[in-house]
Amino acid sequence: MADGNLANLAQIQGQARDEAYATPLELLNPAQPKLFQADAMWPIFERLRAEDPVHYTAEHEFGPYWSITKYNDIMAVDTNHQQFSSDFKIGGINIAGGQSNMDPLPMFIAMDPPKHDVQRKVVSPAVSPMNLQVMEPLIRERAAKILDGLPIGEEFDWVDLVSKELTGMTLATLFDMPQEDRRQLVYWSDVVTAAPGQGLIDSLEQKMAIFVEYHAYFTELWNQRVNAPPRGDLISMLAHGEATRNMEPREYFGNIVLLTVGGNDTTRNTISGSVLALNQNPDQYAKLRADPGLIPSMVSETIRWQTPLAHMRRTAIEDVAFRGKTIRAGEKVIMWYVSGNRDDEVIDNPNAYIIDRERPRTHISFGFGIHRCVGNRLAELQLKIIWEEILARFPTIEVVGEPKRVYSTFVKGYETLPVIIPTRN
Repeated sequence: MADGNLANLAQIQGQARDEAYATPLELLNPAQPKLFQADAMWPIFERLRAEDPVHYTAEHEFGPYWSITKYNDIMAVDTNHQQFSSDFKIGGINIAGGQSNMDPLPMFIAMDPPKHDVQRKVVSPAVSPMNLQVMEPLIRERAAKILDGLPIGEEFDWVDLVSKELTGMTLATLFDMPQEDRRQLVYWSDVVTAAPGQGLIDSLEQKMAIFVEYHAYFTELWNQRVNAPPRGDLISMLAHGEATRNMEPREYFGNIVLLTVGGNDTTRNTISGSVLALNQNPDQYAKLRADPGLIPSMVSETIRWQTPLAHMRRTAIEDVAFRGKTIRAGEKVIMWYVSGNRDDEVIDNPNAYIIDRERPRTHISFGFGIHRCVGNRLAELQLKIIWEEILARFPTIEVVGEPKRVYSTFVKGYETLPVIIPTRN
């Protein structure tokens, strides 16, 4: 990135800190995608954790909302589905959910028990420990092939050539769809969470038109699987599962959307984030090269540091007294995982990236309770494998410019990350 752009980014971050502390507390609004895109939202969360950890924002484009910003408070909301609902019919899991111009999609993450539990159970075997053992050699073979094909000594985009490739291949395998369609799958995943006018799509109408193609593709796969003997892929599991085989087409599509975004965005952005974090913390990168046994710990620390999904939303289904505040029935409650992972009451020195932390798995990136990420072990496995293969090949990967971050308060990720690999081992 040019020096001018770097200076501009530093200026935005500096202004954001000044504004976070100059703005009257009741007017603080952390849900600003432009701040996330500039990596400049941290001071707002820092102030809210200290001064108003259960915070009400009265005015926002998606309506008023509560912010839950401390680790233990987030855990309390996340595990209390009796009072805080995920139901898509009343808003679902995203701050934007429930808007009049968006017809909500049913999916099991946006359901409450008992329906959530039986649908989740149908797909869980795909990411069971036994199935991950079967998948590990395939993921490793693909990671090796991707890394062996990278250019040496010239700049390229890590997101495009590595992060998207590995996660796209893995997700296509889980769906048992042709590998040549994996980039289409990655594209659809990006469209799901893209804001109109920010580069990928121009309008909501365009987004809906792309959804029609996306839906048609997976309807064809459903029709193939429902008329064939049961197999071990996600679509066959849904087509033959007792709790899911008679679901409405929109509900099937909603679950496909969930599995696509959950299986792609989160892992992909953490793979990119690991390269960035190690470059920003060269002492930790040196520590990792000296001791590859730290890879599992580094993976957990990166998942915390990156927090690939910045928030999840709930809706209060009754009046709730919480930390001295009264959250009214029907009000929107945002659990800011990105803030909880920087809570110094739970995590020592939380703003630092430390790959040999004593308890690296103490983070909230996967959520808690019944909605804890179903594919969390697969995400960790892909990160572990890619770094084992990286360290076997390259002395270093050098980030040579500022990443382009996603314009979103939901997906915390990267559109591009320019790197150079100077040499092979």
